[in-house]
Amino acid sequence: MPENARFSKLAKITELINSKLDLYEALGHVVTAISEEVVQCDSVGIYLQQGDGSFRGYVGKPETINGMTLDQHVIHPDSDMLLREIIRTKKGIYIPNTELDKRPDARPVENFRIKSLFAMPIIYEEEIFGAVFLFNYDQFLNLTKNEIESIEAYVNMAAVAIRNTNLFSKKQALLAEKQILLDAIREFSLCLTSQKVFEVCFHYVGEVLQNKNIGVHIVDHFEGKISPTGLSAESDWDEEQWKKDHEKLNADFKNDPVFVEVLQTKKPIIIPNVELDPRPNRKIIENFNIHGMYIFPLIATGEVVGAIAAVSLYEPHSYEEYEIQLAQSIVDASGTALANILRRENLEEIVAKRTEEIREKNVMLESVVAQIQHLSKQNELILNSAGEGIYGMDGNHIITFCNPKAAEMLGLTIDKVVGKPYEAVIQHLRGNLNKYSFQESPLYTALTEGTVQQRNDEYYCRTNGAIFPIEYVSTPIREEEEIVGIVVTFKDITERKILEQRIHHQAYFDSITQLPNRFSLNQKIKATMQKAKEQKSSIAVMFLDLDRFKLINDTLGHSMGDKMLEQVANRLLGCMHKRATLGRLSGDEFLILIEDVIGSSELSILSETILKAFRDPITIEEQDLFTTISIGVSLYPTDADEVEMLIARADAAMYRSKENGGNCYHFYSPVMNKESKERAELLNSLHTALERGELEVYYQPKVDLCKRKIIGTEALLRWNNPQLGFISPARFIPLAEESGLILSIGEYVLREACAQNKIWQELGFEQLSIAVNVSTRQFYQSNISMIIGNILAETKLSPQHLEIEITESVVLQSSAIEKMHKLKKLGITIAIDDFGTGYSSLRYLKDFPIDNLKIDQSFVRNCKVDPKIKAITSTVIDLAHQLDLIVTAEGVETEEELVYLQSKACNQIQGYFFSKPLPAKDLTNLLLSHTLDPAII
Repeated sequence: MPENARFSKLAKITELINSKLDLYEALGHVVTAISEEVVQCDSVGIYLQQGDGSFRGYVGKPETINGMTLDQHVIHPDSDMLLREIIRTKKGIYIPNTELDKRPDARPVENFRIKSLFAMPIIYEEEIFGAVFLFNYDQFLNLTKNEIESIEAYVNMAAVAIRNTNLFSKKQALLAEKQILLDAIREFSLCLTSQKVFEVCFHYVGEVLQNKNIGVHIVDHFEGKISPTGLSAESDWDEEQWKKDHEKLNADFKNDPVFVEVLQTKKPIIIPNVELDPRPNRKIIENFNIHGMYIFPLIATGEVVGAIAAVSLYEPHSYEEYEIQLAQSIVDASGTALANILRRENLEEIVAKRTEEIREKNVMLESVVAQIQHLSKQNELILNSAGEGIYGMDGNHIITFCNPKAAEMLGLTIDKVVGKPYEAVIQHLRGNLNKYSFQESPLYTALTEGTVQQRNDEYYCRTNGAIFPIEYVSTPIREEEEIVGIVVTFKDITERKILEQRIHHQAYFDSITQLPNRFSLNQKIKATMQKAKEQKSSIAVMFLDLDRFKLINDTLGHSMGDKMLEQVANRLLGCMHKRATLGRLSGDEFLILIEDVIGSSELSILSETILKAFRDPITIEEQDLFTTISIGVSLYPTDADEVEMLIARADAAMYRSKENGGNCYHFYSPVMNKESKERAELLNSLHTALERGELEVYYQPKVDLCKRKIIGTEALLRWNNPQLGFISPARFIPLAEESGLILSIGEYVLREACAQNKIWQELGFEQLSIAVNVSTRQFYQSNISMIIGNILAETKLSPQHLEIEITESVVLQSSAIEKMHKLKKLGITIAIDDFGTGYSSLRYLKDFPIDNLKIDQSFVRNCKVDPKIKAITSTVIDLAHQLDLIVTAEGVETEEELVYLQSKACNQIQGYFFSKPLPAKDLTNLLLSHTLDPAII
């Protein structure tokens, strides 16, 4: 890369990093720059350091290597000498020929056929964040000095991005801690009683420690004892019973080693596990089932007046140092608040004694106020230059003075304000925008009672009718003992209100669809539950999930996905009635709350309306996109009486709809709990099924009706679990798709099938082909062509004998045609599987490089009972033949079906009428029999 181009690219990436781009995207730009603009290499991987000293893949090219996603790759310096050396030296290492250097781990060198490689630590100011590896498959890198310098520059940018992200995270955490402490201090400042201080303390200490079992013990110096005084409202114990239990146990906290130490040292005592510490009172901890104790000294006026105790029940628990420190800071603040309350009580006596002195001084102050009434020219200039509106009013409600800013905000000139009655000039509105009469306003209270009035939730109205929010203070003016008027200082707080509204909207509404978000929905459901409980009515929650939405994100990008979510939200809103609230939970998940549910029929009608609304495509940027919706419904109080449980059970019902193919709805039933658990257990077993050898490829013959012989097979995956037995593909394939395991499993099936077909060819069946299903996620892998090419090379199978089967949903995306042409260049054939079951469009038959059309078994099975299906099937076969496509009929099970397909010149069949899917050994025996039963074909 030219020097100026390198600097330009570095500047661009620096700009992206500093524009608060998320870490994954920033490092993605670094990977792209290195692999496509510096050295054009096959693989670049950025690995980030983990807490245990290992380095785990984070972002790179390609995203999947040998069937494993990058984040499944872990490197440890104990086993990789190259990684150990770049960490020790903190410098990059270029190995031109791996055969002459033993530092790289031999396993990846052999597996990936690495001829040469470059490795470098990601380091910033001597701190190592990760490492970068790049190499080619079967080729030497041949890096120049200039290229290495370019790589190092980009890696330094990666270090800056990681360092910025870490700093930002730490800053956010620190700000959150400070905000909690500030909130607590603010609430303490408003407390008027010690009980209120304890309630605030319990709340914030509980929030920091995520612990609701908090109590306070107060020192009684007169009686010489320490008594349990109060509990947090959310505690597992009842406060009165808690106190009685202490009395029964004769708890002597004055001699308790833990409390004595806290009182003497004025420091907290942290005991995560009471079984490992001899100090706690055994009777107390056994009676209250305490497993962990956290005792904080409560200090007021420099003296320990008690202790705040937070305990862990049921099991020991440890906290981070910052959590303990923050909790102690809150307890310290509560001690300060207590001190203020005690000080205020003492001051009341002092105030009574000094009342006379203050009265005398008031005479002097009132004289000063009288002088202020007669403003000098200098004071008038100051008044006129003030940035806030200021006006005065006498006891007859006449405006006596006004500065220019006040007149400007009211839409008047000073001469139109001064000398006029207050109500003739100023329209004063309440927070609900109803107009005050002067006798009802806080200004009248200030004028008649002589008290300062302060508000920030009211409005003034300009002469043109425009209303604006204000913050004001009205202060009485006194002459001797008489209140002669007030001074009002006010300002326009429109911008602050707009900002508050924006913050409120962001907190409660989704930024893409503008619908209520998860937090807002939870609050709404909770309030609606309480209302329904009081009125003994029912509510319902409908959990909605888009079918195949991830395909749109993966193939068309997240920007297109966001636009689709907007359109989906609009369609759903069109289905709502006045008792329904629609919101977005996250991703492609929506939720509907229905109040005052009349009956299940109402929910069924709404579900059907929603499903019907998505029959037509959604058009975005001249592209027609199809999606359907899976719906789950749960009812309160029938199914659950808590918000999270009600949503969870609607979610479980939605998964039943997913399992039934989507585009449908289900009501929750208790059996779904068991199914959800079984589904989770099945997924756990699937994670290890491949390495345990539980997965096996079966083969179903494909028969040529003209040649009357087996011309190929289709590879079909089977799972035999030791505990569960044979598991239907309909159960575990969707799980593999959702979890991403389909990538490694799919690659395994492809490799096994190609290897087995090569064995059959070597037995004499040279023209036998193999068909393998490729899932949507496999198809859209960036390196799918390379994976298939490598497997063909490994198994030495000729490409013309491999057929890839993809579903209609794959070819619906505009990027599919480019992918298919790239695969065709390998020399393989492509078939459309289950044709007619998706959003069929005959134009795909002419636009895409397709070789084989597989008619879904539902069409074959229904030909004999539905004339329309029969006509469609016949038409598709004729059209496919005119386009020189091979037609394969799936699921042929009867002689009647066979005869019909022969009459329509269908090329190939497969199904139980000829043979079910067989293990490789059994199919080998069938092939070696050399003939087909004449009664069958």
